[in-house]
Amino acid sequence: MLPALRKGSLPVSLFALLLSPWPLHGQTTQISTEYLMTIYAPLEPGQEVDPTLYIYNVEPGGWVKGPKINGTLVAPSGDWFRVVPSGVSRLDVRATIKTDDGALIYLTYNGVFKDTKEIEQRANKGEVLTSKDLYFIIAPTMQTASKKYDWLNGVQCIGKMVSYKSDSYVKYDIFAIR
Repeated sequence: MLPALRKGSLPVSLFALLLSPWPLHGQTTQISTEYLMTIYAPLEPGQEVDPTLYIYNVEPGGWVKGPKINGTLVAPSGDWFRVVPSGVSRLDVRATIKTDDGALIYLTYNGVFKDTKEIEQRANKGEVLTSKDLYFIIAPTMQTASKKYDWLNGVQCIGKMVSYKSDSYVKYDIFAIR
């Protein structure tokens, strides 16, 4: 039972309660990942709209491969790559997957790309970069009318760049977040 409060002491007591430190509790939610697929996207050289915006069209020959989904990337597919003042780049990608059994899946993702001047120079020389070289993370979602692939409509994914060659291709591993 709570002690009786004096008249006018309730606001002070609530204020004191709000200022008192709350006990910290351990993590209550666990996140796990499930590998879905690898995406390979051959890229045309970037088109510079201005120094902060580049557009990369996906060339024919792109593919997705995974335990439950295999297919090709079909046109139109592209990447709007924006460089923000801090030097970090933001991706805005839209693509269509045509599965080996004929289903169409709309793939869209945003992401963050962070490199250094040294890494940028290596990329400009044509070197293949990996996830050890730069931070390159994406957050894909998918949409389809296919009953077989309907489960993709209800998952948020995350992807990590596997390899990248400037004005040539990008390859990601994609995982569902559980």
